[in-house]
Amino acid sequence: MPRITHDDITLEYDSFGDPGARPLLLVMGLGAQMIHWDEAFCEGLAERGHHVIRFDNRDAGLSTKFDHAPVPDMGALVAALTAGQKPEVPYTLDDMAHDAFGLLDALGIERAHIAGASMGGMIVQTMALRQPQRVRSMTSIMSTTGNPELPPASPEAMAALTSPVPTDLEGYVARTVEVAKVIGSPGFPFDETRARERALRTFERGVYPQGTARQMAAIVAHGNRRPLLERLTLPTLVIHGSDDPLVPVHGGRDTHAAIAESEWLEIEGMGHDLPVGTWVPISDAIAGLTERSH
Repeated sequence: MPRITHDDITLEYDSFGDPGARPLLLVMGLGAQMIHWDEAFCEGLAERGHHVIRFDNRDAGLSTKFDHAPVPDMGALVAALTAGQKPEVPYTLDDMAHDAFGLLDALGIERAHIAGASMGGMIVQTMALRQPQRVRSMTSIMSTTGNPELPPASPEAMAALTSPVPTDLEGYVARTVEVAKVIGSPGFPFDETRARERALRTFERGVYPQGTARQMAAIVAHGNRRPLLERLTLPTLVIHGSDDPLVPVHGGRDTHAAIAESEWLEIEGMGHDLPVGTWVPISDAIAGLTERSH
């Protein structure tokens, strides 16, 4: 797959569809690789008139790893925030948003539609806040505003997410499948074969728990975007599952409430994943938004 380098950050990416179609940048979530945007899902978006671009965030997949940076002490980070201090972190969501704009720059795309899932939703929110003139529309999927008053993840989801990551293939795949079951969509069939195949591909491309920890620190340090989001006037779509145990649906509702005239799509039975059964409604909703937004 191709790569670009921007400000000493190398990003692995690929694309689908006609380069002359509506540009749609997809941003993935915490510790996840671009392959979590399934090829068939991307092709469906391309068939709806988009030039789809997906990429590995910094510290994930085949993009630049911050080996020189320490693994954050999350306890110290939370303590600093509680004390009203600015915590020391290797990078922030602002830096990750800058990476995404750098990819668009390298591809010669001045203005794009942007869509992000989970942490990716936080990144596209940050992109829209930083450079709204470059964003044609924004779609925030199973994400949140950073509002500290919102309900947290369920204990089971948090325990699954923070469980140790095995370094052997068999252990990694087993742990990944188990996490997928815990945070997944109870209203849709669980495809264990597909989950195992994706875990295998992820392992082959490179598993990097240290990077996930730094990305988590970037999320925590970014704080509450709710007041800033209230100023946004961009065409926006907010999508969330009714049964998300990791980022409860309240996070999506808060995002929708913050952004004036945003559109809201709540998918019954969807958890913190993108099961095949959600692809058509999600793709149709995104396409509807991008068709209306120039």
